[in-house]
Amino acid sequence: MLKILVHSFFILFFAVPAVWAAPLEDNSNAADANRNLEGQVNSVSQFSDIKPSDWAFQALQSLVERYGCIAGYPDATYRGNRALSRYEFAAGLNVCLDRVNELIAVGTNDLVRKEDLVVLQKLQTEFAAELTTLRGRVDTLEAHTATLEKQQFSTTTKLNAQIITAVSDAFGNRVGGERDESRIYFANRGRLNFESSFTGKDLLRVRLEFGNFANSNGASQIAAATGTGMTRLNFDSDSNDTLFVPHIRYYFQVSDSLNFVVGPTGIGYTDISTTVTPATIADDGNGVPSLFGSYSPLFRRGGGGAAANWNISKDFVLTLGYLASSPNVPSASSGLFDGGYNALAHLAYYGKQGAIGVAYSHGYSPGGVVDIAAGTGSALSNAPFGNNIATSNNIVGVQGFYRFSPNFQIHGWGGYIWANAKNSGLSDISNGRGGTDSLFVNNGDNANVWFGAIGMSFPDVGGRGNLPGIFFGIPPRVSNSDVRQDRDNAYHIEAFYRYRLNDNISVTPGFWVILNPESDSINNTQYVGVIRTTFDF
Repeated sequence: MLKILVHSFFILFFAVPAVWAAPLEDNSNAADANRNLEGQVNSVSQFSDIKPSDWAFQALQSLVERYGCIAGYPDATYRGNRALSRYEFAAGLNVCLDRVNELIAVGTNDLVRKEDLVVLQKLQTEFAAELTTLRGRVDTLEAHTATLEKQQFSTTTKLNAQIITAVSDAFGNRVGGERDESRIYFANRGRLNFESSFTGKDLLRVRLEFGNFANSNGASQIAAATGTGMTRLNFDSDSNDTLFVPHIRYYFQVSDSLNFVVGPTGIGYTDISTTVTPATIADDGNGVPSLFGSYSPLFRRGGGGAAANWNISKDFVLTLGYLASSPNVPSASSGLFDGGYNALAHLAYYGKQGAIGVAYSHGYSPGGVVDIAAGTGSALSNAPFGNNIATSNNIVGVQGFYRFSPNFQIHGWGGYIWANAKNSGLSDISNGRGGTDSLFVNNGDNANVWFGAIGMSFPDVGGRGNLPGIFFGIPPRVSNSDVRQDRDNAYHIEAFYRYRLNDNISVTPGFWVILNPESDSINNTQYVGVIRTTFDF
């Protein structure tokens, strides 16, 4: 009897080396009923996935019906082909050992016979190599665990980092100039995100950043060389590779349907809500390379403040947020409520194949820091009354995407901006051709700006993790104004191909054309090429 029990046990748990070669699963979560072993079954027929033709059927039948030594899962399955975890092995072994003890306690004189010991000896010899390998793996695992415990940075904090390098150039006479002033350049940007969780339902992120895409005054070097922000890369920020802390964000839940985000600096609309674009499309290092092509300009605003996300239902999420431009400055026309700010209301619906969102944003910019189109459109659309006139803005935007198949998806957005001058005076206003004119602005003057775009991308085409895509859009332009409006529509046409080398490295060649840059047909067409390499770790 003991001979059959031991022999069956060894067949089930040691005769298939792949069981031990498979990754170990953590089944410690008792709440997951489908992953934890249930009580002892009385017949092998209780398992819905065991057939008499299975190679281990007799061993199972013996262990179950003669010795009561096998436990199944709550859904009446045995799952004999899946990898065995250490937790499951311990549970099964414990049941068998308890049964052996019972048999010994009530056994007869011939319970342990000489031939049983011979069988045990043979089994020990036959599986000596497997047992030695298993013991070595356990010893190695224990050594690795001890090393990790000694060398870990923190029990609550992990590092997520992204390093971007790019070789880029633009072609075409500078806006307002008579020659091409752009040259090939090689620049970088790095972000080190230290993310900590204290309750398992919260996240504190502190970011360190450096880069050299910008001038010493923080302006984009490619925009300065071409005379238009429409040539900007999605990641062309930071100067002199100076390391600083641009972003601190804390996320926490108060219930299953309500969470909050707070932060004193570097919190953008993208940190309190989603851009409603397909996965990675809006990612600086793995998505669309151009600034305008990444996501709706409506979401390119922020500062420091707080927001709430309310899951109205499984599919609907409402975001309400308030972000001050300079909340840390206590002087006049600054601070949390007395300076520039932006407030967002965003309702998004998420379906199985796509999502759609409707957003409203209201903002105010003091004179000297006006940029209502977030640098993605014409200079006039960024400051329709000039930079020294305080300006308020109201933006309504719609954005969404739909995935037709695993390898084809489409996304797009559109928006309209109402801008109002908040004081009067002479102001230098862009003429769309590389210069400015001094015009008088009245308090209450209005200007309207609109924009729109559509893109198509093809996940995993050409290989797993690859992402080719094309994009077409009309960058923000002033269509109507009491002061000055743009003469024409600019057109943005872009193609890119993200090639995934491995899980941590991707290379993306990209190219886009700007027709009528600065929304003026007199300006030469701009062509921008880039080869971006991204390291994620």
